[in-house]
Amino acid sequence: MEQLQIQHVRIISHLNMGHKRSLMDAINWDSRLIGIRGARGVGKTTMLLQHIKERYGSNPDTALYASMDHLYFTRHSLLELAEEFHRRGGQCLYLDEVHKYEGWSREVKNIHDSLPEMQVVFTGSSLLNILNAEADLSRRCVSYEMQGLSFREYLSFRHGVSLPALSLDDILTHPLEASQEVMQACRPLKYFPHYLKHGYYPFFLEKNIDYLTQVQKVVNMILEIELPQLGNVDVANVRKLRSLLSVISCGVPFAVDISKMAKSAELNRNTILHYLAHMHRARLIHLLYSDIQNIKRMQKPDKIYMENTNLLHALALTNVETGTARETFFVNQLSERHQVEYGQRADFIVDGRYTLEVGGPGKDGNQIADTPDAYIAADDMEYALGKKIPLWLFGFLY
Repeated sequence: MEQLQIQHVRIISHLNMGHKRSLMDAINWDSRLIGIRGARGVGKTTMLLQHIKERYGSNPDTALYASMDHLYFTRHSLLELAEEFHRRGGQCLYLDEVHKYEGWSREVKNIHDSLPEMQVVFTGSSLLNILNAEADLSRRCVSYEMQGLSFREYLSFRHGVSLPALSLDDILTHPLEASQEVMQACRPLKYFPHYLKHGYYPFFLEKNIDYLTQVQKVVNMILEIELPQLGNVDVANVRKLRSLLSVISCGVPFAVDISKMAKSAELNRNTILHYLAHMHRARLIHLLYSDIQNIKRMQKPDKIYMENTNLLHALALTNVETGTARETFFVNQLSERHQVEYGQRADFIVDGRYTLEVGGPGKDGNQIADTPDAYIAADDMEYALGKKIPLWLFGFLY
């Protein structure tokens, strides 16, 4: 265990506390069992370490950080670690990338049940299935999902512009006041294009790094390691999935033809649907449905987007379509806390109530003129005008 304690002190001592994710304040850190899932690269490990340092300092006697791919676990079990740590007076175990430890859910359940004084916090892939894992932790575990940086968080991390998050109600009912508040602090349109290409993952905080190459590495790790291990994806089909991602990233979001996609990828229909669902859970793509209450309608998605605009730029073989980037940004930012559906008469339906059209500054409202609670999310605008709201403002939802 001394190896893990030494690693703990080394990592915590050199940790930068300058930039903190908004999710950090939303988590109930006093719960006995906490799970934090998210796509690779969004900052789960950094947030976990920042919380440890903030609450316990760098002393590993009370709280201990352990990465589950550490060599310690080639000779010792997770349960052994917990029992020894408990005997020495330890109270909190922080387990990073728990999906890399085979049988993790069973041992975490045993720790929870046999050591009632021990708190366990773990991070894992967004593919991690807490409900249907080897041991069902759903009743014991308080689970959180971590997304990449919002446009608001990017402005804070990259440019030092600190502004509060806004609710969707704030944005829709008081858009002019909301946009004016941001405009007093910065000129958002100056930074928005860079965010769409280089701002979703906190890699930009690292020096001497090729950002889009790093994003491509994240995609490859998910395709080659996480999907086969956690999503039951045949390794032989990884190349086909990579090709499919390239097609999605280059095209305008389209009405999905599963049979055509299956033929193109040389896979059967059920396999394509299975793989699309897992890539959605892995936060590589976003599947959009027109009626999420109708099970039959949910057998296939109505539209497919890349999960975020940085993935669009990293994987596209041609220039990214402006309209595609706009819609991808909107779906990504809204989906963090809201229910987004594909609209029949307009682009999107949010929370089953609001109708949103996404477009440029010249977008008119004729298509939604007679629709209640209808708005336009318009690009290249600084201030809201009536029900035409700046697209970037929807990046302040978290």
